Amino acid sequence: MENKVSYETIERRDQRWQTVRHVIVYALLTLWGITVLFPFYWMLLTSVKSYASYNGEHIPAFFTLSPTLQNYTEAFTAVSLGRYFLNTLLFTVGTTALMLIVIVPAAFAFSRLNFRGKNILFALFLSLMMIPNELVVITNFVTVTDLDLRNSFLGLILPSVTSVFYIYLLKENFSQIPDELYYAAKVDGTSDLKYLLKVMLPICRPTVVTVTILKVIECWNSYVWPRLVTDDPAYFLVSNGIQEIRENGFGRENIPAMMAAVVVISVPLIVLFLIFRKKIMEGVARGGTKG
Repeated sequence: MENKVSYETIERRDQRWQTVRHVIVYALLTLWGITVLFPFYWMLLTSVKSYASYNGEHIPAFFTLSPTLQNYTEAFTAVSLGRYFLNTLLFTVGTTALMLIVIVPAAFAFSRLNFRGKNILFALFLSLMMIPNELVVITNFVTVTDLDLRNSFLGLILPSVTSVFYIYLLKENFSQIPDELYYAAKVDGTSDLKYLLKVMLPICRPTVVTVTILKVIECWNSYVWPRLVTDDPAYFLVSNGIQEIRENGFGRENIPAMMAAVVVISVPLIVLFLIFRKKIMEGVARGGTKG
């Protein structure tokens, strides 16, 4: 009888401790979530405040009773934001498509083909990740300038059509596919290109989707490189549009309108991530494990 009572006491105590742990964990997660989401909330809140309301706040208000969409109209009239959206879309689609054409065969070669010096070459290739981005930007800028590709979509796109990290990610994912599939395909007379397109890419679709989405986000948020190689508004991207608003003095005077432009620019990426978040997590998990 005493053993039964002691067991029930220990079980109740363990349940209480487990409940306390859950409460602490969820409290910390809630705090973390609020910390992460608050800047987005503040950006959206500021974008719907009127110019007079925003400038009349001596103490920032965490809500507004009179939201307005006038700031979004002013954001599109201040600069050619519609054209910048189109430029960014062309830049993003072109860069991502060319990058996939480059990195997928490279990852396949490093993961499946056998040639002399492959491991040494791949190690040297990975060592490029240790080079500071500033040095790469300078080199690319000099090259693009010498080729007279400034103020052109080709000059914007070419330096971004490859990525050592994405090649490594795809290569590790491709390496998880059993070699027996490749040898069986070769016995059947399947070419390497057909095996890549019909077997490897369908199996590794989550990782390919992940790489594509990450590259789209990278291109959409690109700022430094477009700022260096373009001084013609006809080739400005959305990130340059925000800077143009500030340089024209409009952003300093009307912060709500500038926040409205930021919201408009951010919405496509947020929607894209929400749609493909499971694919992104699955692709990163598969690409980061081997076995």
